[in-house]
Amino acid sequence: MTSSDKPENVAPDAVESTGPTGVAAQDWASAAADPQYRAAVVDLLGALAYGELAAFERLAEDAKLAPTLADKAELAKMASAEFHHFERLRNRLTEIGQEPTAAMEPFVAALDGFHRQTAPSDWLEGLVKAYVGDSIASDFYREVAARLDTDTRELVLAVLDDTGHAGFAVEKVRAAIDADPRVGGRLALWARRLMGEALSQSQRVVADRDALSTMLVGGVADGFDLAEVGRMFTRITEAHTKRMAALGLAA
Repeated sequence: MTSSDKPENVAPDAVESTGPTGVAAQDWASAAADPQYRAAVVDLLGALAYGELAAFERLAEDAKLAPTLADKAELAKMASAEFHHFERLRNRLTEIGQEPTAAMEPFVAALDGFHRQTAPSDWLEGLVKAYVGDSIASDFYREVAARLDTDTRELVLAVLDDTGHAGFAVEKVRAAIDADPRVGGRLALWARRLMGEALSQSQRVVADRDALSTMLVGGVADGFDLAEVGRMFTRITEAHTKRMAALGLAA
């Protein structure tokens, strides 16, 4: 397009690039005027907050399986980081006038059920769960974050920061497979189970909460349509395959 082809009275930046629109371009004060959007965000923050609290508890438990004091200390550090993420989400819920416990309560049964069904039997399974399971959940929330108001998006992305799981898990799991290749087959089966359970759990959480599901399928401003939901889960699956390769496991 030449300069003469450009529409008149349109700023060059508007022609060259398009930024976020709708809710994704608004701050919380503006976006929260829509009660349905506000309810969706409260659900999202409640689910994230309980997820972080459960992750803290799980990592503290997994530290008991650590083979060395150094490994135990590393998991304790990760658990501490998860708890700080929980505190940020809890404080944000309070700031927007929501009682944190009430916001988390609807997600307790689903998340506790997931953790019961995927309790690791040993140290290596715990590492794979922390890496694979948590990463699937993070991918899902990052997809949702792209449609959130600027203030909520910033908070969500901040609490999804890697607490050190990735590099630590990859190093330990690959070393274990190098030492005994038979370990790889067992952990690959375990990771595939985690993938299925994590996706099912995410879908159940969304289906049970009207505001969240409406936002995801396009009922709130810049939400996903049904086709985009399908593409979202395809992207999550592709990211899982790459993580499996990083661990030295077959997807």
